[in-house]
Amino acid sequence: MTKLQFLGHACFLLQKDDVALIFDPYLTDNPFKIAKPEDIKCKYVLLSHGHFDHLGDAIDIARRNNATVISTAEIANLCAEKGCQVHAMHLGGKHQFEFGTVRITLAFHGAGVPGGHACGFVVDFYDTKVYFAGDTGLFGDMELIGRLEKIDYALLPIGDNFTMGPADAAEAAGMIKPKVVIPMHYNTWPLIEQDPHAYKADVEKRFNIPVHILNPGETLTIA
Repeated sequence: MTKLQFLGHACFLLQKDDVALIFDPYLTDNPFKIAKPEDIKCKYVLLSHGHFDHLGDAIDIARRNNATVISTAEIANLCAEKGCQVHAMHLGGKHQFEFGTVRITLAFHGAGVPGGHACGFVVDFYDTKVYFAGDTGLFGDMELIGRLEKIDYALLPIGDNFTMGPADAAEAAGMIKPKVVIPMHYNTWPLIEQDPHAYKADVEKRFNIPVHILNPGETLTIA
């Protein structure tokens, strides 16, 4: 079975048997306090950008597990300088790993490091395609991502202010056309408080795409 666990904010653990990867592991200072870095066992750490609430505990987790950090070249280089094993990629690139492929996608947001660019990921994880949009605003090429990759699960930010809000994230769902949408990056702080149930109702009514709301700590079997 392939399982997806939401660890709060924009952090997810994706796992099948003994292969696990974690997205944007912000744990120690995460207000949801779902897990500690020492709780995480993984082979890969995927980093969308270098802001504190995404880089978080990535370096500690990567070093502790001898895990490979997968990110843009600038973020990968930063992690390598801290003693991490890395695999550097960049926007539009795709690479084959033991579990399947990772494609680096556009994300319109700050990088958090000089000269860099924020990103998202399409992960083909044992034939289940998960699109982690990262911190991003709405952009038209989301439709192209959906057409090229045929997304099973789209993890989309809905918090507004720093990323898409619910209205734009609903439009994103309509463009990507995944089998299921999972909202993220909301209700961590008052500034990004949103009602995920209102978002769910909007997307399901307008686009007939199921929205699965994961509470922090919950796990969903996705394959």
